[in-house]
Amino acid sequence: MAKTLIAFFSRADENYFGGAMRYVKVGNTEIVVNQMKELIDADTFKIEMLNPYSPVYMNCIDEAKKDLKENARPELTKYLDSIDEYDTIVLAYPNYWGTFPMAVATFLEKYDFTGKTVLPLCTNEGSGMGSSERDVKKYAKGADVVKGLAITGSQAANAKTAVEKWFSANGLM
Repeated sequence: MAKTLIAFFSRADENYFGGAMRYVKVGNTEIVVNQMKELIDADTFKIEMLNPYSPVYMNCIDEAKKDLKENARPELTKYLDSIDEYDTIVLAYPNYWGTFPMAVATFLEKYDFTGKTVLPLCTNEGSGMGSSERDVKKYAKGADVVKGLAITGSQAANAKTAVEKWFSANGLM
């Protein structure tokens, strides 16, 4: 029986969306993931950094830029034993400097994606998927990476219809 995993990176605290800085208890990506869980039966795994980025937005983006420039692999708080049982992985993340946060690269490089289908979803404030689809293909060795879905962060709470169409187009519903 086909099994799906939703792996995601999301950041709460001070965020930029809708043209302003706002403090949020749940990050935009996690808001979208919660809607996904209403649509499909899937396991979830939150990609969390052992040393998380600053809760202050401007400091966070500087830290994320440094990680990207250094091609860093931040240590995660936990890892899955394996992804062998999953046929499909929905990978959700925010757009940091035109791609995913480097903690997502840490996650992707940890596992063998041979024969898996990966659906990338990227929350953003106008920069779309950036290079993240290409980067997912680079780091998720052996995966069939399908066309991703970009969700504007300010529209995260209203993303269910777009996610449903995307899931349907990719055989998850």
